[in-house]
Amino acid sequence: MASAKQDVNTNVDLAEVRKFDELASRWWDPDGEFKPLHKLNPIRVDYVAQRTRLDNRQVLDVGCGGGILAEALVHQGAIVTGIDMAPGPLSVARIHQKKSRLQNLNYLESSAESLAEDRSGSFDAVTCMEVIEHVPDPASLVNACRRLVKPGGDVFFSTINRNPKAFLLAIVGAEYVMRMLPRGTHEYARFIKPSELRSWGLQAGLEFGDAAGIEYAPFTDQFRLSDNLDVNYLMHFSVPA
Repeated sequence: MASAKQDVNTNVDLAEVRKFDELASRWWDPDGEFKPLHKLNPIRVDYVAQRTRLDNRQVLDVGCGGGILAEALVHQGAIVTGIDMAPGPLSVARIHQKKSRLQNLNYLESSAESLAEDRSGSFDAVTCMEVIEHVPDPASLVNACRRLVKPGGDVFFSTINRNPKAFLLAIVGAEYVMRMLPRGTHEYARFIKPSELRSWGLQAGLEFGDAAGIEYAPFTDQFRLSDNLDVNYLMHFSVPA
């Protein structure tokens, strides 16, 4: 989420919003541009479900896009609010929600920082997947996620490490060689080292819980969790009770 001119109040990059807006209609095509997200989704849901109770819990999905993760969390029993700053994907998410006839799911056009002003401490868990590398101020987003969670709640992030291996696999490999993602989806300079994300979490008052890598096996065309954080990784924090 971003622009040539940063909106400090919402921590949004409008160029990033437009980029995902243009892809909105293909969000739920399992063989389209968002195919990797569809394949990643079960792993992300399992990671969250193993570390926090979801049934009947208030969960916020930050940067929900077309609702792939949000809907999956509802299927796990959660009461989900999805927020995004791109109106196109949000429209797609609402349409797909109607087709799926899902209750306990609400979508809002909002940044995490703006929502934190009105609903601080409202959620049992916050998920922020593949979003933090698209905002101008990642530390601000981490802090907003912290403010949105109740004491004793959980915060989950997923993003991409910043190193030569991540550049080769996540940009050159995924965008240019295998064409798993549209070219220009990611900017290497915005990738985030695990040490940076962990530091921002601690500075925001979160307690570090766990980190796990996500590896892609090209021969099976599947993702799996691993101990290797070199490229894609998940990180779990909790809020002190």
